[in-house]
Amino acid sequence: MKHDENPAAPPPTGPRFPGWRRTPARAAAVTLGLTLPWGVWLLVRMLGLEAGYPLVPAIAFTPYIALTALLPPVVAGYLRSWRLLALTMVPVVAFAALVTPRAVSGTEAGQDGSRLVVLTANLYQGRADLGVIADLVERAEVDVLAVQELTPEAAEAMTEVGVAQALPHDVVDARPGVSGSAIYARHPVTDVTALDVADTHAFARPSAEITIADAPPVEVTSAHPVPPTTPDAVGQWQREIAALPRAENDGPLRIIAGDFNATLDHAALRELLDTGYRDAAEEAGAGLRPTWSTTSAVLRLTIDHVLADERVTVDSASVHNVLGSDHRAVLAEFTLPAT
Repeated sequence: MKHDENPAAPPPTGPRFPGWRRTPARAAAVTLGLTLPWGVWLLVRMLGLEAGYPLVPAIAFTPYIALTALLPPVVAGYLRSWRLLALTMVPVVAFAALVTPRAVSGTEAGQDGSRLVVLTANLYQGRADLGVIADLVERAEVDVLAVQELTPEAAEAMTEVGVAQALPHDVVDARPGVSGSAIYARHPVTDVTALDVADTHAFARPSAEITIADAPPVEVTSAHPVPPTTPDAVGQWQREIAALPRAENDGPLRIIAGDFNATLDHAALRELLDTGYRDAAEEAGAGLRPTWSTTSAVLRLTIDHVLADERVTVDSASVHNVLGSDHRAVLAEFTLPAT
């Protein structure tokens, strides 16, 4: 009968990797090494340090990075290092504080004032099914429609599908390709597009002052900054977002709707919000619902927004599929302050 040479030897307690001998120093090095990338990402995101390419497009994926922040705590738990587990949970909590409020509704019901429903949609070079847009306008009783990538052909088709009849007042700048844009409204409008828009914006950026009964005039802008997908484009994108109308407490009520090519994790968009805007989808708990790209299972980002003056009450917001477009439409309902 054979006996173990060392029957008193304790069973191995560390991870069963060849050549591994668990020590506190090694456990700390492994866990902290894994945690460092998430800590750096948090620092860049929280301080708005994502200047230049490729950091600007990369920071858009912060919600996805937040999900992967659970990896270091899993490793720390496997190593049975409770102090390191507590340390690695810090980024998890920080990411949660940044991201989860977008899924929590903060809307206020029961406010008095005129109702305003705003819909924004990127038409994907005019390829979107305009019948879907017309149906949304009718079902939601939309008051203002902001569209991007409006081609001359799509502008003509707006009449055929009934959008131009339902929203007869407009400011239209239709162009071939991706650079056209327009605002259609149920109420009378005045074109207030800035004279220097062409100097700062590569794409059309129409603005309209809308006159609504029993409410102050509302200035609506259709936004479409260039996508920050190259080093040169990043600088142009930053200039275009910086040139969008700022919110002013003693100025006109403003709403900016469109394809910002930016998420709520971009410092440029947060700086615009800090002037006195609120993101309608975030207020309604829909701020994590992706709006682009509907053609990809991986690249799913929330880059289409409706921003409203803080004096405007956000009642609801929702995201809707549009056949033929790589974007989803954003629908937001507001209550305007009474005059």
